[in-house]
Amino acid sequence: MKTILYNQRGEEVGTTLLPREIFDVEINPDLIHQVIVSQMANRRKVVAHTKNRGEVRGGGRKPWRQKGTGRARHGSIRSPLWRGGGVTFGPRKERVFKKKIPKKMKRKALFMVLSSKFKNKLLIVLDELKLEKAKTKFLVKLFENLKTKIKNFKGDNALVALPGYDKNIILAARNFSKIDTLWARDLNALDVLSSKYLILPKDSIKVIKDTFTKR
Repeated sequence: MKTILYNQRGEEVGTTLLPREIFDVEINPDLIHQVIVSQMANRRKVVAHTKNRGEVRGGGRKPWRQKGTGRARHGSIRSPLWRGGGVTFGPRKERVFKKKIPKKMKRKALFMVLSSKFKNKLLIVLDELKLEKAKTKFLVKLFENLKTKIKNFKGDNALVALPGYDKNIILAARNFSKIDTLWARDLNALDVLSSKYLILPKDSIKVIKDTFTKR
């Protein structure tokens, strides 16, 4: 299965092969949804946390004696009945949102998402991706070249799947809101779907194939 190969100026320089078992998979929306929901749940961080009556400071002394005051009996000012007391049934940090999902399902969903990018012409393959320096302006220039020369590339947000660690590109992309970077070996359905376009240096295709098919 062939696709157009571009250089960093956005010019066509030939074609390259894409493995059919990864980029030509029948799409199952239900499976993709199930995997995406599980990945979002696994990334969720518990922020809200309320203290119960045992965690609120103070309240060691009984407010008033049990009988003879004419008032209701109380044992602690940190009771949930009191202002400033503990919270009953409030959100707790011990909550667990993680969902387990088989590796084969995650891998299959990734292949479906990659196939969708290819079929919808949202996949751009470059012969190479290198920057002279770790400067955002160089990456912006590259992005503008692709936007100008490639018909289907509108300049919206894109994910760049790097074949390996590239300090210059990673540092340059930090200040460029339209581009996210990720190692090709760490690709997943959620990150790919979170960006409109997927930009792959040619070497990343081999990394994806070796990582996700030879297991």
